[in-house]
Amino acid sequence: MTNKEDKDPPEIMNPPIPESDAVNDRTDRLKIPDELHVLPIKDTVLFPGMVAAINIFTERDLTLLNHVLAGHRFLALVAQKEKDIKVVKQSDLYDYATAAVVLQMLRMPDNSAKMLVQGIRRVKIDKYTQIEPYFKAKVTILEDTVESDKEMDALFRNASDQFIRMVNMVPTLPEELKIAIVNIDSPGRLADMIASHLNLSIAEKQQVLETTNVKDRLQKITAFLTREMEVMEMATKIQSQVKNEMEKGQREYYLRQQLKAIQDELGEGDERTVEIKELKKKIEEAKMPPEAKKEVEQELNRLSKIPSASAEYTVARTYLDLLVDLPWSVSTIDNLDIQGAHKILNEDHYDLDKVKERILEYLAVRKLKQDMKGPILCFVGPPGTGKTSLGMSIARALGRKFVRMSLGGVRDEAEIRGHRRTYIGALPGRIIQGLRKAGTNNPLFMLDEIDKLGADFRGDPSAALLEVLDPEQNHSFSDHYLDIPFDLSKVMFITTANILDPVPPALKDRMEVLELPGYTAEEKIFIVKQFSIPKQLKAHGLTKDQVTIDDDAIRSVITDYTREAGIRNLEREIATLCRKAAKAIASDEKKSVHVSADQLYNFLGPIKFFSEVAERTTEAGVATGLAWTQSGGDILFIEATTMPGTGKLTLTGHLGDIMKESAQAAMSYIRARANKLGITLSDFTKYDFHVHVPAGAIPKDGPSAGVTIAMALISLLKETPIVPYVAMTGEITLRGNILPVGGIKEKVLAAKRAGITTVILPKLNEKDLVDVPEQARKEMNFIFVEKVDEMLPIVFGTREPAKI
Repeated sequence: MTNKEDKDPPEIMNPPIPESDAVNDRTDRLKIPDELHVLPIKDTVLFPGMVAAINIFTERDLTLLNHVLAGHRFLALVAQKEKDIKVVKQSDLYDYATAAVVLQMLRMPDNSAKMLVQGIRRVKIDKYTQIEPYFKAKVTILEDTVESDKEMDALFRNASDQFIRMVNMVPTLPEELKIAIVNIDSPGRLADMIASHLNLSIAEKQQVLETTNVKDRLQKITAFLTREMEVMEMATKIQSQVKNEMEKGQREYYLRQQLKAIQDELGEGDERTVEIKELKKKIEEAKMPPEAKKEVEQELNRLSKIPSASAEYTVARTYLDLLVDLPWSVSTIDNLDIQGAHKILNEDHYDLDKVKERILEYLAVRKLKQDMKGPILCFVGPPGTGKTSLGMSIARALGRKFVRMSLGGVRDEAEIRGHRRTYIGALPGRIIQGLRKAGTNNPLFMLDEIDKLGADFRGDPSAALLEVLDPEQNHSFSDHYLDIPFDLSKVMFITTANILDPVPPALKDRMEVLELPGYTAEEKIFIVKQFSIPKQLKAHGLTKDQVTIDDDAIRSVITDYTREAGIRNLEREIATLCRKAAKAIASDEKKSVHVSADQLYNFLGPIKFFSEVAERTTEAGVATGLAWTQSGGDILFIEATTMPGTGKLTLTGHLGDIMKESAQAAMSYIRARANKLGITLSDFTKYDFHVHVPAGAIPKDGPSAGVTIAMALISLLKETPIVPYVAMTGEITLRGNILPVGGIKEKVLAAKRAGITTVILPKLNEKDLVDVPEQARKEMNFIFVEKVDEMLPIVFGTREPAKI
């Protein structure tokens, strides 16, 4: 309904108490025409059975009202979707409305009018038949759907009781509503009446109006009632708490004044004076930089003038306590014994020579240049490869305090930079909190899971970390809570991540990346014997004389019960062996337990992993690929089959876009080079091809499966199986070239775990074998190819692969 600009918007009066059901039944029997005048209204929705007074201001609406009164007195009242619309169009109105009858009209001296209407029935607007000078439309009368059962009775009784409770709690609702509620026996009318008196939005009221199923309508009303009751109860609780706090504050102020008077009589200084003196002493001992000391002294001077009963006093005091506790000039002395540090690193971790070498280089430079800035290292590798524990070992080798902060799930920038002190409950960022806890300004600070950082409306924590992890900027790191620069250049920051892809490039550029790709089976055996078994024996209260585990048993646990790049699950299985042994020893069944490979079934149950490579490639159309995952490398079986069709290529297995494109490229290459590849199929359009990667519930994507898909299709079309124990990786082009891929070390280790003996790699990846452990290089054959043609003699067994 449009209004004059100089008039107030029309208001629909609070609905009067509805008439009895008998009166409403008479109005229900009124014959409503199929075509009605349509009057847009704003700020409310009129429900059937409700009576409302509506103000009319515009000439358009007055003309409509005159025609309605001159005719059958029926009209459709429809709510506007938006309130502040000057010229209402059909699209601005809802499709459901209330058919109403005009009971009375009163003209006002300012040429406006006020009419009294009563809602009768729900209607649906099917089609507008007239737009000017006012709306008319064809409508359909909607009937309520009523289901009489126990659930309906329960909903009816619950809604009635809750609304009566609301009337008792809200003074603006008249008491007569309770009488009206008791006298209503129609569930639909009860829902409409309650909806008209609830503080709902137009969209929510319209939602109730459009619900013709009475049970569903009552369920919605019950949900709205419950929400309103919870809000009112919470408001009452808050009001009571505020009142109690005010009374408590007045009582404490009175008692403090009494205490002050007693202290003055006794000649004793008050507690506040003692606090100020202690703070001055701490400021002198903290040896702050001049800028920080100036700020602290100003804050202390301001604190001395604030009444101790004031809330601001507590805020200022907390701020000063933090400043004086920060290690502005407290540092630990680095252990610059390079040989000793090397010994400590070897005691705690096996292998990881590249990381250990980098730490020793840092110590060497530190020994020659005392004021060097701390490096920003980033350990990247699958779970269980020892990234976090390596940070602890480095801290022990350097003789520094160790502080760990997990970044997983952090979405608030204030977690890094802190909150501004203008906010209630403000705190410094976790960087400053960690330094305060460490008590030194040069700890080893580990930022775990940097690839799990998030971002939302509260800011981007990864952007806040740019200043923390930049050696050129962090000498004057600014925390919002401190508002004073703090020197982080002496801190040695180490970050960890499973993968680097989620880390923003700007943040990645500030870190030196060191990869921890995983361990071979032989390395795991050494780690288990040297570290894991003694650790688990101690954790379970056992000695090495009570529990012994054979090397064959350890190897069987690695190959048959775990399949991972790290050793986390391996340690769990060793812990299971220790628990079983502890139970047998504690129950006096045995004095000592010896675990051999033959007994593993009794301890760990059935074998969990099998080497199925030979079995999977005995049929044509199956190829073994190598994939990189966040948990390390893994083998990937790609299967292909064909059937009569129209030349369509079907891809399944939850594949990503990149992998789908690789399959399309492989298929195009095969069709273009069919004769040279020895494929006898002449008409590809008579057959459909299906490529599937098993484990369809696991998402798979990446560019390294191109050659594997091509080999699976070639094997299918040549009807020749691929020789067992051969795996491959690489991307394919339409010309049959093989492009290099990443994750070579992880993929090779995965192939070795799965029993693969020959790995086909792109020629340009030959340089990456330097990162593969020497034992894996000795025990496996590696073939480097540039073209798909070069692979055929190898994968189909016509040429024996040469060992490099």
